[in-house]
Amino acid sequence: MRRARESVFLAIGLLCATVLPGASVAAGDPVFSPDFSGSLVKQVNGKRYHAQVFSKGDRLRLEYKYAIRTEYGYAAIEIIRLDQSETWYVLAQQKELLVTPLDPDDMLPLHAALPGERERTLVGDAAAAGRAAQLYEVRTDHHGRVERFYEWVDKEAGIVLKLVSRDRDWSFEYERIRLSSQPGYYFDAPPGYKKRPGSATRLSRP
Repeated sequence: MRRARESVFLAIGLLCATVLPGASVAAGDPVFSPDFSGSLVKQVNGKRYHAQVFSKGDRLRLEYKYAIRTEYGYAAIEIIRLDQSETWYVLAQQKELLVTPLDPDDMLPLHAALPGERERTLVGDAAAAGRAAQLYEVRTDHHGRVERFYEWVDKEAGIVLKLVSRDRDWSFEYERIRLSSQPGYYFDAPPGYKKRPGSATRLSRP
């Protein structure tokens, strides 16, 4: 089910960074946003989901306002490890870490260029999350599905602050964001937790 994988879809979207016009990056080099924290809202088909977000390079931590239900219990914390292509769900009651593979079909980009991007037009200066941004219109054709987006990119940090689909009820945006160094242990397995393998499709919302 589409909703069963919303958690992974959200989490990858939050790692968005950008290569601003005129910047150069060596081929094959990963591009990530600077360390930051913030509060984020995602809307899918009329439902809104809230999370506190902590980002560090290729790692992400989400602390949900309402826990995610998994086949092994509820998890209020999700850790994305792109370096291992895994998502970890912290099952506090069981002292276990549910480990699932990242699903490429659910991934939003790691930079402002969206998957299957065909056209990008700069609309002009804008603002999102109380920060100066540039607003783009973007058209994509990904796996045969044509879709149009509005995308707000932070002028200073290159973080995608807001992304809205023009063709379906889907969006995410930061309500607050703070650029600051994040401790590495936020993104490590909690001490004493055992890892339990899981599938990428067993999540649902309470």
